Amino acid sequence: MALITLQFQSTSLCRPARVQVLLPNDIPEEMARENEHYKRPAKTLVLLHGYAGSCDDWLTGGRVQEISGKYNLAIVMPSGENSFYLDQKGTGRAYGTLVGKELIEYLRKTFGIAMSAADTFIGGLSMGGFGALHTGLLYPENYSGIIALSSALIAREVMNMKEGEGNGVADYDYYRSTFGEPAELETSENNPEYVVKNRLEKGEAIQPIFMACGTEDFLLEKNRQFRDFLKEQGVDVAYHEGPGIHDWKFWNEYLEPGVRWMLGEG
Repeated sequence: MALITLQFQSTSLCRPARVQVLLPNDIPEEMARENEHYKRPAKTLVLLHGYAGSCDDWLTGGRVQEISGKYNLAIVMPSGENSFYLDQKGTGRAYGTLVGKELIEYLRKTFGIAMSAADTFIGGLSMGGFGALHTGLLYPENYSGIIALSSALIAREVMNMKEGEGNGVADYDYYRSTFGEPAELETSENNPEYVVKNRLEKGEAIQPIFMACGTEDFLLEKNRQFRDFLKEQGVDVAYHEGPGIHDWKFWNEYLEPGVRWMLGEG
């Protein structure tokens, strides 16, 4: 298992972007020979971290090395700061473009992976679950499936915020700078629901989505609301709930089922 910590000069951020990459390119021959997943080229999963996290989180908290080797899966983990993986106003803050386009182009050029949308997926937890949904929906030419765990689907909450308000995570000014003007969010590309409706109006098919959230998670109702929205729009969504809170125990329990689902095994 090759673990590569890299920085590449990002035009989206106007500075180096930091990324962790797992490549299952040194699995012992006898192990690969007995594993059906090594009878095809490696597929790629871009995994996004949560709020207040970094590209190291999946390595320190998750089972990504095991899953990478077991499923012949290149796992790519970029740092998205606290951006919700959105393109924000001002130079050097285009995190959505970074993950949706620039990172994929770099992986293709440098490692020869993620060469087609059919072989490339995106996933994440919490803020990264929002980012996976938003980025995957906005860049279907690069991502054919989405895994969203305990997603921070807070667009509806943000669009109702008034100046001076906020929540236990951040203040109004943070949300305004991250999502744009709250009053305009309902019809903004920073709103995943708007992206879905816009694509459907154009006659586009939405790629399948895997969602999971713990029954004791503070984001449960927001995940249920988005699930219901997707079903109302006719989107193929595999939704799962199980005992758990907003923690690595739950995310580790559901990441592998999400991977099996995206590979057509779940």
